[in-house]
Amino acid sequence: MQNIIQELTNELGAEKILLGEALSKRFHHIWTMHVPLKAKAVVLPTCTKDVAATLKICHKHGQEVIVHGGLTNLVGSTQTTENQIVISIEKLNAIEEVDVCSRSMTVGAGVILQQIQQAAQANELQFPLNFGAKGSAQIGGIIATNAGGLRVLRYGMMRQQVLGLEVVLPDGTILSNLKKIIKDNSGYDLKQLFIGSEGTLGIVTKAVLRLHEAPRSRCSAWVGIKDYKNVLAFLRFIDKGLAGALSAYELVWKETFRTMTSPPSTMKSPLPLDYGYYVLVENLGGDQNKDTETFESILEIALQKNLIEDAVLANNSADLAWFWQIREDVRVLSAQADNDHHFDISMPPPLIGEYVEAVSGDLRQIEEVEEIFTFGHIADGNVHHIIGKKNDSAELTKRINDIVYGKIATVGGSVSAEHGIGLDKKAYLHHSRTPAELELMKTLKRALDPKNILNPGRIFDF
Repeated sequence: MQNIIQELTNELGAEKILLGEALSKRFHHIWTMHVPLKAKAVVLPTCTKDVAATLKICHKHGQEVIVHGGLTNLVGSTQTTENQIVISIEKLNAIEEVDVCSRSMTVGAGVILQQIQQAAQANELQFPLNFGAKGSAQIGGIIATNAGGLRVLRYGMMRQQVLGLEVVLPDGTILSNLKKIIKDNSGYDLKQLFIGSEGTLGIVTKAVLRLHEAPRSRCSAWVGIKDYKNVLAFLRFIDKGLAGALSAYELVWKETFRTMTSPPSTMKSPLPLDYGYYVLVENLGGDQNKDTETFESILEIALQKNLIEDAVLANNSADLAWFWQIREDVRVLSAQADNDHHFDISMPPPLIGEYVEAVSGDLRQIEEVEEIFTFGHIADGNVHHIIGKKNDSAELTKRINDIVYGKIATVGGSVSAEHGIGLDKKAYLHHSRTPAELELMKTLKRALDPKNILNPGRIFDF
């Protein structure tokens, strides 16, 4: 190990290698900043060549490497041991170009999502990906996990926002294809191998991102609905009425919404707290006055048709901030859930209502389960649970996991809609993937990383 550290120091310079006491100021997740990082060293590359040199040395010695981005993952992806080396991409943080004509942006992997959004906005463009950790999550990690968020309904997952990638393979080979084009059928689309691979096949160092024209209007409303049947009916109704301009349809179950908007939360509810479901809808368009009129008209008709029970429209920017903070700040739920246990699953939207009811009923039979908070990006089939429990034992965790994941295969769903598999979910991956699919994944891993040095143990073991 000392030989590896010396080689890295000789190649990169001592200022890019953190050792010993310097590691006490590092951590493996943004929610556990009080826990010092366990690692042999942290490497802080400042360019792609640094990443390539580091991996070349580690590959030669068979040294395991864990990649760190913004450290906001929820599946144990960035946990390390004392014998592993961390490569942090935080210093690959340059926005190299905003090309207005091609509507693209070229960025380093360490650029934070919110900075990308702001750079696009400064050029009257939009990078549509958005979620609660936007102020911390780095684009390299977002690409590696194929993150989703609040506007997948209209714009798709991270995969749909990537035009080109630069990636360093486990042996230090640099694979660069930083094109700005949407159409390219010249053989295999190799970038797709790395989007969603959780850093197990290569390290993303740069990306060309697809931008969109910035909307000139934004309408949002909280809506109260009595039953899940009408949640689906209203989704179809408003999406059709807005002719594809619906950008978000966020569903929150009754007890979850009550917790989000009642003390000790500082957020107040814009609606009475006695509806079965609460939906936050958003429309992005081109004319604020006309779009607001259309939005209001659709809500009024929905009320007349008894699709919804109540609705409150955001009247200004302050209302918009208030409405969306209710939905985005899930820390309110975590604060009310001891030993909080997070889930991120997906299935066809028509099956979600019965699934959640069945799972919640089974979970309530466990004495140690104290809270069940459910919400999600329901239009794309994504459901989140935050479970509060009396203890954090492995036995209780497994009992809860078995209930939540056990029915996934029967509904044609996924144990991970947008957070990835990491270390925490790999025992349940078989609920979403066939043996043939798992074997092909392992074949790809063996082909690109035969020494299994890059993010080993993530997704699966082999």
